Amino acid sequence: MLSNASFLLHTMTRTPDFTHGSISRNETLLVHAWKERIALPILMFAGGALGNIIAIVVLSMTRQESKSSAFYTLVCGLAVTDLLGTCLASPLTIANYLDPQVLRGGPMCDFHSFLLLFFGLTGLSIICAMAAERYLAICCPYLYQRWGVDRRFAQTSLMSMYAINVLFCSLPMMGVVRSRLQPSQTWCFIDLRTPEPVAAVYSVLYGAVSVLLIVGTAALNVAVCGSLLLMRRRSARRRTRSSRGSVQDRWKELSSAAEIQIMTVLVMTSLVVVACSAPLVVRVFANRIMLKDNSEADLAAIRFASVNPILDPWIYILLRRSLFRRILSLSRRCRTRSRGTLPMQRHGFFPEHTKGCHAFSEMMDTSLPDAPQCLITTHACCAS
Repeated sequence: MLSNASFLLHTMTRTPDFTHGSISRNETLLVHAWKERIALPILMFAGGALGNIIAIVVLSMTRQESKSSAFYTLVCGLAVTDLLGTCLASPLTIANYLDPQVLRGGPMCDFHSFLLLFFGLTGLSIICAMAAERYLAICCPYLYQRWGVDRRFAQTSLMSMYAINVLFCSLPMMGVVRSRLQPSQTWCFIDLRTPEPVAAVYSVLYGAVSVLLIVGTAALNVAVCGSLLLMRRRSARRRTRSSRGSVQDRWKELSSAAEIQIMTVLVMTSLVVVACSAPLVVRVFANRIMLKDNSEADLAAIRFASVNPILDPWIYILLRRSLFRRILSLSRRCRTRSRGTLPMQRHGFFPEHTKGCHAFSEMMDTSLPDAPQCLITTHACCAS
């Protein structure tokens, strides 16, 4: 950007109609445009780093028993991955705005391309693993227990995903495909329009793996939401046959809150993954098929992909059970006040049921949705 500005200023000074007033006005406009361009990567860097640091701090204050769950381990892995990706890739982009020669060197451009490839694919892999863990926990609890899906299982999965993605995304640096500075002169990525067969296969394979992860995440989340709706219908039929209305109404509120919270998280996850990651995948295939240079669309796609690690921590942390419970409690109070009735006491129903059913404490705590049996146990208590 600076080199383009310098060239433009040099051209203007060589024109016959050059005046000191015009150079001052045009120089001011160029500086203003440069500040607008560099402001966006700085804001994205600050937002991604701050959000993921807050997520890690909040996760560190979670109850000790919740830290042994697989879902908690995957969320921590996602927060650390997003923080590392933001802190490694964004400074290089900002430095390139300050000095256009930063990414012009071969090794630095290859490294920047590796960072974008690796952290983009690893983030999608972890999000898909989280969707698979929720699917097994809610839809296939028997397999969940049989396979021993716990903290150690999640840690092994994270290490495996890291190793596979490091190997796959290091292939461009090994000479399989060439990385190049993109036409916008602000980021490096693999050459998506190269005619070399091996390089073309690699770019198509990268896009295909990304598509599978995105579609898999959305499909698993839809399946979980469908299972939760079926569970709710079955429990509602069982409650109509029961005579203890006050207790059943309270359990209905608890199970409904857990179902709504889980479905909200899953729906938001699917929307963010599709909205942020799909544009880059589309551009990968568009560059491969049409072989046309559209630098503005490519830049917009990589910026959308960079928004994903910014939004991830707010989905999995701000939509925790504690905050969601407070929102539902506030909405219930507003409804009861509008109806002119007093709100139900929090512990005004058979305390022996809360002691005998561990789902109550698990659903109403301040941790993440860690225990897969909590929702199933709740429905079992409702049916008893």
